[in-house]
Amino acid sequence: MSISSKLTGADFDSMVDRGAFDVIGPRKVELIEGELRFMNPAGPIHDDFIMFLTRWSTDNTTATDAVICVQCGFVCDDDRPEPDIVWLKPKRYGRVRPTAADVLLLIEVSDSSLEADLREKADIYARSGVAEYWVVDIPASRIHVMSQSDGQHYRNIQIVVPPHPLAPQCRPAAHLNTAELFEVTKP
Repeated sequence: MSISSKLTGADFDSMVDRGAFDVIGPRKVELIEGELRFMNPAGPIHDDFIMFLTRWSTDNTTATDAVICVQCGFVCDDDRPEPDIVWLKPKRYGRVRPTAADVLLLIEVSDSSLEADLREKADIYARSGVAEYWVVDIPASRIHVMSQSDGQHYRNIQIVVPPHPLAPQCRPAAHLNTAELFEVTKP
């Protein structure tokens, strides 16, 4: 482990390999900006959105289009985030974690973590070259769609609200019905 107070991606990977996080049980941890961040347990609405988006993802891709990962980590420069849903380039990853270069689409479902997802994580993903990043904003019933990284930030940011459909750049035929996605939040 490095002498500095911030962990590197290599430090984190070594800790994972040695089972350093086995003592925390089922809690999930990610490395963001050199700090270990424990992830809050998801509530039922958050889980429902992940299930909906997972089904939409698998229904709209084949094994030759993308590998769909749910709450799996990847190498993002020196960070090790575990986003809610990632579409990866279609291949087997075996003993190596996917990298940002493998990401076709990254989706964070945000109920209580909106500020971090829109700022800190967006900048991390833009710096590492993630092509397209969506933040599903549950409280506001909208999706923040980010693309075209300039190496620091996303230059293209759109907000999509129901009933407008949305499709990822990597798979334009995969239309997401945003009205259906957000219908569970209505009283």
